[in-house]
Amino acid sequence: MNAKRRRSRTRSVAVGTGAALGLLGLIMGIGAVSQASAVNSAGIAATTELSESTGLHHEQLSVYSAIATKTAHDRAESTLSDAGTVITAMANKVDPTPLASSVAALGDYKSLETDTVIELTEQTQEAADTARSAVAEVDRAAAEAAAAAAAEAARAQAEAAVQAQAQADARAAAADASRDSAPAAESQPDAGGTTPAEAKATARAMAASKYGWGESAFSCLVQLWNKESGWSYTANNPSGATGIPQALPGSKMATAGSDWATNATTQISWGLGYIKAGYGTPCGAWAHSVTNNWY
Repeated sequence: MNAKRRRSRTRSVAVGTGAALGLLGLIMGIGAVSQASAVNSAGIAATTELSESTGLHHEQLSVYSAIATKTAHDRAESTLSDAGTVITAMANKVDPTPLASSVAALGDYKSLETDTVIELTEQTQEAADTARSAVAEVDRAAAEAAAAAAAEAARAQAEAAVQAQAQADARAAAADASRDSAPAAESQPDAGGTTPAEAKATARAMAASKYGWGESAFSCLVQLWNKESGWSYTANNPSGATGIPQALPGSKMATAGSDWATNATTQISWGLGYIKAGYGTPCGAWAHSVTNNWY
């Protein structure tokens, strides 16, 4: 009887202890589940917030960084290629140091952070644009200098052609003077005994002895008085201009001699003095005549 009571009491204690342990496990399990649920909820909230701020779904966020890096690297490579072309164009024109420094900094872009790559790429592109503008300015200045040199060469060539023609005219005038210096019986002089060729010979000698003018100046004089009178001392213009130099009026030449109307030498003497006083040289008078059609 006593033994039976003892077994019953032992069973009751065991059941009570097991129930207590089961209840404790249940309580701990519920706490662990609650904690895990809180952590998971925080992660979901963070993912949701990032998705909303970037416009990407949460499954896309895992590849965004890789895409951004590749885009930055592609742009860096393109910028380095462009900068290399600009550096080549800068040779012997513009100092390449600033651009070369930017290229060197960007050159190791594959080992840099994406944000750094983007920043260095922008700096390198700006340096390349600045260098390209500097090269363009140097090229523009060189083109202007080349054009100016070509224009100067053309002007010098034109002047040489004019001088050559003047020398040819002078030689022709000398030949005329040589032929016309034959004895009077063989020549056909104008009234007063002076042909145009003789007038030219007189003018050449007088221009050299009195004013120190050489053949270049004389060639201008030949052209000037060819145009004015054909070197005829009897030339008269309806305007009243008279003689070889076409003095207006002709009576002005009286200061060189009273025979101004009939003597070619007197007319030449007055005409040379007029040119000296008004234009300095026959070439100065000829240039004025070409421009204004009078002198």
